[in-house]
Amino acid sequence: MSATESMTPRPLEGRHAVVTGGGRGIGAAIARELASLGARLTLMGRTQTTLDATAASLREEAGAEVDTAVVDLVRPESIEAAFSGIAGAGAKGSVSILVNNAGTAASAPLMRETLEQWQAMMALNATAAFLCCRAVLPAMTKAGEGRIVNVASTAGLKGYAYVGAYCASKHALIGLTRALALETARVGITVNAVCPGYTETDMLNESVENITRKTGRSPEEAKAALASHNPQGRLIQPGEVARMVGWLCLSGQASVTGQSLVIAGGEVM
Repeated sequence: MSATESMTPRPLEGRHAVVTGGGRGIGAAIARELASLGARLTLMGRTQTTLDATAASLREEAGAEVDTAVVDLVRPESIEAAFSGIAGAGAKGSVSILVNNAGTAASAPLMRETLEQWQAMMALNATAAFLCCRAVLPAMTKAGEGRIVNVASTAGLKGYAYVGAYCASKHALIGLTRALALETARVGITVNAVCPGYTETDMLNESVENITRKTGRSPEEAKAALASHNPQGRLIQPGEVARMVGWLCLSGQASVTGQSLVIAGGEVM
């Protein structure tokens, strides 16, 4: 944060941020952080009730201006319609911040993973981000500024057993981040990835249930096994990821692009 921004309570005032998967977990935490910094928000996700609940909370807590859009991010036509709808909203339609947060994870030995499961993982974790980036780039380029942040994972920087498709999709997302950062380096757009380790979210709880079901471990034991990957011996909190995203979106970070910033207590160096 620059000295000027540190004195400005709402440094993202007037910026319009789109957060995919913005209704819960890391996405909701990112939306809350961006709202606290003054951004106008559009939350995209699959479930209207979840989006509405988060939007209502942000309006009450931060006085934020928040819209929602139900989008099936594995369907290109749904993404196109959602961003066309935003563009038709006048001044609110100029997207200056895009956070590609929506994602999914599944665990299986590679021999048992089906082609359909592989393709579903790639579609949401990588292809959807590509399509969302493509949707906002013309307006950002015309404006001469923009921030794109892709929520990847430590699984985009190293391997983990039994999550081959997930690792491949997150590696793809980081590759996209690096390539697009170079393409946009001269037009005022930065493109970065944040790479959390195991984070305490609904998705992690689903992983805990899966481990418990398959191994007979208690939920506490399963959660401890996941936390053990972090040298600090703990799970990452969504707010930690959100603060990193908010920092990347500030004007003072104009020289930070093409980076994969790890939030994992030293697991990846």
